[in-house]
Amino acid sequence: MRKGQASHLHHLPPSSPQEPFPLLPSQLETFVGNVNSDDVIPNKLSHSMRTRFLRFVPVDWNPSNWLGLRVEVYGCSYKSDVADFDGRSSLLYRFNQKSMSTVKDVITLRFKSRQAEGVLLHGEGQRGDYITLELHRGKLAFYLNLDDTRQRFSSSCVAVTVGSLLDDQHWHSVIIERFNKQVNLTVDSHTQHFQTQGEGDSLEVDYELSFGGIPLPGKPGTFLRKNFHGCMENLYYNGINIIDLAKRRKPQIYSVGKVTFSCSQPQLVACTFLSSSSSFLSLPVASAIMGGFSIRFQFRTWNPDGLLLSTQLSPEHQRLELLISNSRLLLTLHNFGQQLEASAGHRVNDGLWHSVSLDTRSLQITLTLDNEAASTIEQWEQLEARGSFYFGGCPPTGFQTPTLAFQGCIRLIAINSQPVNLNHIQQGLLGNYNELQFDTCNIRDRCLPNLCEHGGRCWQSWTSFSCDCSGTGYSGATCHKSIYESSCEAYKLIGSSSGFYSIDPDGSGPLGPALVYCNMTEERVWTVLTHNITAPVRVQGSSLQKPHIMMLNYSASAKQLRTIITGSEQCQQEVVYNCRKSRLFNTKDGRPLSWWVDQGGERRSYWGGFLPGVQQCSCSLEENCIDMNYFCNCDADIDTWANDTGVLSYKDHLPMSHIVIGDTNRTGSEAIYRIGPLRCYGDKSIWNAASFYQESSSLLFPTLRAELAFDISFYFKTTANSGVFLEIMGHKDFIRVELSSPSVVTFSFDVGNGPAVLSVKSHLPLNDRQWHYVRAERNVKEASLQVNQLPLRFLDAPADGHRHLRLSGQLFVGGTASQQRGFLGCIRTLTFNGVTFDLEERAKMVPGVSSGCPGYCSSSSSLCHNSGKCIEKSSGYTCDCSQSAFGGPTCKEVVSVSFDRESSMTFTFQEPFSVMQNRSSQASSARRESISRAREDVAFTFITSQSPALLLTVNTFSQQYVAVILTHNGSLQIWYHLQTHRTPDVFSPILSSLADGQIHRIRIHREGKDLYVQIDQDIHKKYTLSSDAELILIRSLTLGKVIRRDNFQEEVLLAGSKGFIGCLSSVQFNNVAPLKAALLNRGSSLVTIRGPLMQSNCGALADSITSKNLRGNTHPQPSQAKDGKESNDADSNNFMSRQLVTTFWQPAATFWEECWEHCPCNHAVFFYSMMKVCGFRYISYRPKRQVTKKH
Repeated sequence: MRKGQASHLHHLPPSSPQEPFPLLPSQLETFVGNVNSDDVIPNKLSHSMRTRFLRFVPVDWNPSNWLGLRVEVYGCSYKSDVADFDGRSSLLYRFNQKSMSTVKDVITLRFKSRQAEGVLLHGEGQRGDYITLELHRGKLAFYLNLDDTRQRFSSSCVAVTVGSLLDDQHWHSVIIERFNKQVNLTVDSHTQHFQTQGEGDSLEVDYELSFGGIPLPGKPGTFLRKNFHGCMENLYYNGINIIDLAKRRKPQIYSVGKVTFSCSQPQLVACTFLSSSSSFLSLPVASAIMGGFSIRFQFRTWNPDGLLLSTQLSPEHQRLELLISNSRLLLTLHNFGQQLEASAGHRVNDGLWHSVSLDTRSLQITLTLDNEAASTIEQWEQLEARGSFYFGGCPPTGFQTPTLAFQGCIRLIAINSQPVNLNHIQQGLLGNYNELQFDTCNIRDRCLPNLCEHGGRCWQSWTSFSCDCSGTGYSGATCHKSIYESSCEAYKLIGSSSGFYSIDPDGSGPLGPALVYCNMTEERVWTVLTHNITAPVRVQGSSLQKPHIMMLNYSASAKQLRTIITGSEQCQQEVVYNCRKSRLFNTKDGRPLSWWVDQGGERRSYWGGFLPGVQQCSCSLEENCIDMNYFCNCDADIDTWANDTGVLSYKDHLPMSHIVIGDTNRTGSEAIYRIGPLRCYGDKSIWNAASFYQESSSLLFPTLRAELAFDISFYFKTTANSGVFLEIMGHKDFIRVELSSPSVVTFSFDVGNGPAVLSVKSHLPLNDRQWHYVRAERNVKEASLQVNQLPLRFLDAPADGHRHLRLSGQLFVGGTASQQRGFLGCIRTLTFNGVTFDLEERAKMVPGVSSGCPGYCSSSSSLCHNSGKCIEKSSGYTCDCSQSAFGGPTCKEVVSVSFDRESSMTFTFQEPFSVMQNRSSQASSARRESISRAREDVAFTFITSQSPALLLTVNTFSQQYVAVILTHNGSLQIWYHLQTHRTPDVFSPILSSLADGQIHRIRIHREGKDLYVQIDQDIHKKYTLSSDAELILIRSLTLGKVIRRDNFQEEVLLAGSKGFIGCLSSVQFNNVAPLKAALLNRGSSLVTIRGPLMQSNCGALADSITSKNLRGNTHPQPSQAKDGKESNDADSNNFMSRQLVTTFWQPAATFWEECWEHCPCNHAVFFYSMMKVCGFRYISYRPKRQVTKKH
């Protein structure tokens, strides 16, 4: 095909005789034409097309503002062999020999059907091989087995499914291509490649292949599964035209039932209800012979709710409604203020056709769905319809209902057994309608292809789709963003301590998260990946002919391991090797007797501690081998134990995947080895930076693939007022992220729907020489922009707009293609879809740009800890700990406060009014921008011996709450009450008591429905909430005792009434550190304190409680109390009070000596005064009882 004469861009929609010129955006194919009158631009169709009508639509002007069209189209004649199957027939292709064995197969056919079920192809062998292609629930399911088994159609047999809504009475093409285990299955333009399981390569089919069904041997007309009902065209099996053989009555073909060779399938006329608010179809009531009425019809939809049918009844003041409610059919009879209901079905919004029958005769209303048992509503008198039947919604003059109208397709309507001709409705001869489309069902499967990434589950309605990211480790509209940090180094930067963590080394890339241990006890942060062989292994009796081979399986995949190793500064793996009369390399011909295999499958014969490529051990480098004639201790071949332990540290060869030992078969010969875990430190990407000194300078990288989704993240610091961080262009599409003013970051892009712009404005300038974080994301659902910890900004993608972002130019970092508005400053940690760009290496080759970034806060050294922010100064740096729960010069000092039973601290949030203001101003926007998403981060440390107890609660103005409590037995419970009309979600991560006088660290993180809980270092749990609703208008956070609140459940109220006796430290909720706020802002209106609340040291308190318990403290634990809960609380209170006296900042003896020396009387008020004299700091107190000196 070619176009000429000033044509630039054209659409080619498919056509048909029934509707010669439809214009459906999902089926358009676009071609670029020439831009002058001379050049010829050929375009080849991506798929062949069979059509009688063809239309070309010019859609864009050429650069000279001319629009013209000259087209030449080249085609070929089309041969068609068609067979019609009636649902009880099939064609059998019988082989010339008993069995057909193939290693390569090509099967092609076209089909159309109005049934969602039916077998198209089947063959099997006596050894268990089989091949089956069938329609199942409107999709093509393909079963293939090349191994000897009898698992045909069993629950363990997995089908590969392709396509959707294939029962639409349109032609669909199928291609099956197999070579050995590799298979391509293509339906229309959707191809799925897969590899069969097992060892077999050939397909062995006995006797015959059947097309259209699976007949049972010896039982003519009986079939194992539902037969295909529809037409097949041009059916080829390995080059053999099956239908042509059948038409010519060749002996290889045997026909079962009635198979005809023309497609006589009747076209079922349907209509589409386009709008959930204004679509309706009204039909007059036809008279019934026996009174009452009956209605039958078929429908299909994706929506879980919608009014299907309604009518007024006589006697008056009654009406009947049939609706879809929560994916079920619900029939409701409104009868003089009462409602009678009957329901049927489950998940009727699955996109398939469903048959409905409604009958009001015989003094009962009967509802039948598909082939299920009928549901009934009993009635006391005969009901008759009056007026009209309304399908979908109601006209403006009809009765109104709060339910959304049906949005979907309806066909085969019959009223009182009289079929309704939809063509008469369209011609105005019958009934009335609004917002309907006739003679078509415009249902679309928005989940094909599945645009949810990383295994996210796709859900859809009639107009949109959504992704369920539960259990994937990713979040966002399309499950694009990883919820995990990329490395242990990144976890440390946000204040985490040593423990097991899931890291996602390539972020939003294709690799999933891996579980590692992060060791943060040293100056370096070590990432530890374990394997399955942790204990020492003793080897005896092995030789080169029969060596000992051990394979190591790691806690991460090979690709994850390679990504972690590549991104680390250094990696190592210790090999502990002890030998007795067992050599490593001491042979006459130089062949090694033992070796190991790297992750790439290469044999390595150097040993731990030495350089690659040389058969030596660490003792050779250290010059301390047992026998200096050999380069390994084991090669001395002595009859006593020797050691060749060393560390493998060449990154390209790590980790070890196999170890092979081959010289332990002599008398007295043996070896013992232990392979340590893979250990890596340093994240090379975090501080990979470049400095830009000239506006015209920029770093260039190859073009990027970002058609359906991308994310860009980086840090920057600058003193400039504006500048472009990065830009990449296409023919018209583009991406640009820039500092548009000193306090505004702008993200703009165009995917063909016109430029889209997202901006985030900071309340503080961003050109302050400090590091600032930027993350921009775009997917087919929405775009988002985040700057630092400011609220996310969102922008919805237009419905049914262009999805594919087509980029062709290079990526400009720090500037633009025009060399204008370049960025001046530093950029670091630049990642695109999880891939980190090496800015430092590229900057070495570009003038005006240098590697690294000057300043104290531009290196990997941990100057500020626990999420503290490093602030550059003219002569040094300082740490901003405002976003951290810790204090001190470097944000390392723990902020701890002791509570008694009457103590509480409430922090009131200032944001609700501004949040309300932002949301209301944006509510009417067609392209919604939102400023928040459902996410919470909670962390705190506590120590107590009391239970029940309330540790923390967060409340909103909309009666939502989050509560963390200890139950009667001391176990932890987390309560999430997000929807006030439902019961709260309650989770118990650990059943053992945490009221044990020990320090416990709790971390809670929520992303939508996913809730992650960590207790101390060793307990990691994941839960799924019943709702992903956000906490709307957060009012306050409370620690300790809570006054009664009506929205709390009984268990939370009980824990709140008991308060909390113990010590809390390092409390953080999102970006708020309430304990630190209470200590630093005692007079603030945002902080409310009740009862004694004193700064403390939880660690010292834990040590004291532990020592007391070890010395045989007789005070009962909560679970041991004998006199009820109140006595238990009192004991705990007294016990904790005594411990507080001996554990605050000074040793016990010094405290008593100095405090009682200054104590003038025995009243509690003076006791608290003496606490202040002795170095204690307190916030408030309440006199409780008198004490005497002997106490």
